[in-house]
Amino acid sequence: MIPYAKQSIDKQDIKEVVSVLKSDMITQGPVVPRFEKLVASYVSSKYAVATNSATSALHIACLSLDLEKNDILWTVGNTFVSSANCGIYCGSSVDFVDINLNTYNICVDSLEEKLILAKKINKLPKILICVHYAGQSPEMKKIYLLKKEFGFKIIEDASHAIGAKYLDKHVGSCQFSDITIFSFHPVKIITTGEGGMALTNKKKLADRMRLLRSHGITRDKKQIIGTLSSEIWNYQQILLGFHYRLTDIQAALGCSQIKKIEKFLNKRRAIAYKYDKSFEKTQFLIPWQDPNTSSSYHLYPLKLKKIKQKKTQKNLYNKLHKLGIGVNLHYIPVYLHPYYQKLGFKRGYCPNTEDFFRKTLSLPIFPDLKLNQQKHVIDCLIKIM
Repeated sequence: MIPYAKQSIDKQDIKEVVSVLKSDMITQGPVVPRFEKLVASYVSSKYAVATNSATSALHIACLSLDLEKNDILWTVGNTFVSSANCGIYCGSSVDFVDINLNTYNICVDSLEEKLILAKKINKLPKILICVHYAGQSPEMKKIYLLKKEFGFKIIEDASHAIGAKYLDKHVGSCQFSDITIFSFHPVKIITTGEGGMALTNKKKLADRMRLLRSHGITRDKKQIIGTLSSEIWNYQQILLGFHYRLTDIQAALGCSQIKKIEKFLNKRRAIAYKYDKSFEKTQFLIPWQDPNTSSSYHLYPLKLKKIKQKKTQKNLYNKLHKLGIGVNLHYIPVYLHPYYQKLGFKRGYCPNTEDFFRKTLSLPIFPDLKLNQQKHVIDCLIKIM
């Protein structure tokens, strides 16, 4: 079976991990800060806070921006559930904005219309989470201008997009956002096994997220309440936090992986280019790239131009799996999951999101995909259609 994605691990990665395993500290040691500095330097952000998952990073990002009960978080339905769940974790309500059918990212026109209406009824969001679907940035500059007008905070859920660029700057620089989130799950651009990271240019937010990821405990004497002159220990819990830390073992893998990120990105872009050329004159719609962006190509979503019968997508999925091609679906609209339907969401809420969901499959794309494997994927798709 050719998977839709998989990690690329070499001897150097293994060597770096083994080195930490043989060291005195396999967690809460020096390697996590080293990894944070490497990522922050790569994307040109001031601060980086590593976590055990992107979901954890999204959660503490929302908390650091004071999202709480009676607040509202907006995101898109075309994403993994974490982009919305992080708002629920904070006790807030969640709502969804439809996508642009060219980029499959948040539609700025739909966002503006929804904001105007929300202002009239005093239901503006406190936080907007902008998802970088498949590795391509949304129109962040336009969204930032709306932020200035309507007063919401911006989190970039760039779980797909480390290495991507927008207006010639790396995603993660937080030029048009408060916080950016990366994922290091094995199917992502680089991996730490499981893991995530929050990037920001605001020290106050970084300090708060560091507290939140580690039980709300501080060893900073400036933050400690009272005196420790008669006490043996030197730490205090000063807020309610979580156990969201990344281990040094995982960070060692991340340190090794990020050194190869440009090689990984070049391979992904070459694969995407070959798919583009193979499908541009077929019944498929290849993913459009905004000239202001450079995608990391975490996913390659191929869309059927027309659906002649309801089961066409499902039939194609089943036939490809029988041929050993592990295509996948990204994503079931978040609000159509049973949990969110219980909150009152129904089919038809975001028409573009649902149209994309019904017509699209993600093709295999990862650095170690061989030419003959990609040719097999292309030949099978064209033959079936």
